[in-house]
Amino acid sequence: MTTVFQLIILLFSAIIHEVAHGFAAFKLGDDTAEKMGRLTLNPLPHLDFLGSFAFPLISFLSTGGSLVFGWAKPVPYNPFKLKNLRRDTALLAFAGPLANLSMALIFSLFIRFTINNPQFSGILLFLAIIVKINLILAVFNLIPIPPFDGSKIFFYLFPSPKLESFLYQYSFLFIFLILFFGGGIISLIVDFLFSVFTRII
Repeated sequence: MTTVFQLIILLFSAIIHEVAHGFAAFKLGDDTAEKMGRLTLNPLPHLDFLGSFAFPLISFLSTGGSLVFGWAKPVPYNPFKLKNLRRDTALLAFAGPLANLSMALIFSLFIRFTINNPQFSGILLFLAIIVKINLILAVFNLIPIPPFDGSKIFFYLFPSPKLESFLYQYSFLFIFLILFFGGGIISLIVDFLFSVFTRII
C-alpha cells in the first residue's frame, strides 16, 4: 500500500510541478500551455510512459524503495512570447521546484501541528512521504545540468556560452553519473531538508 501511495504522490507532485511551469509562463505572457489544455490537475494530459511509470518503478526497485524519481510530460512554452527570454525562462523554470518546495512546506506544517495528536498518528507516515517526494523532485530539478530546471536558472545567473554549450553537449553523461553515483549525496540533501522542514518549521 505504501509503495502504491508513493507512486501516486510522485505522479501528482510531478503534475503540480509542470502546471506551475505553465502557470508561470502564462503570467509572463505565454498562453501556449493554457491553449493546449495543460493548466489542469487532470493527470491524463500530463502522463509520460517513461517518466510517469517506467522510471519511478525502476528507481524504486533499484534503490530498495529509498529513492523514487520520475516526471510528467513537460509543459510546452513559446520562448518568443516571453518579454525577457533569459530572465523569464529562469523564472518559469524555478516555478516548478518552488511548487514542490511549497507542497513540502504545507505538509510539513501538518506534521508539525499534528505529531503529538494521537488521532493523526495513522497518517503521519503518509504526510512524511508527501514531504519527502516533493523535496526529491525539488532537489533533482534544481541540479544545474540540462534539461533540469536548475540549468536554466544557472545559465541566467552565470551566463557563459562556452559552459552552456559544454553542459548541453555532455548532459547525458552527467545525468548518468548523477543517477547512478550521486544518489547517496542527493539522499543526504533530501534527508537534511526533510529534517529542517519537519522539525524546525
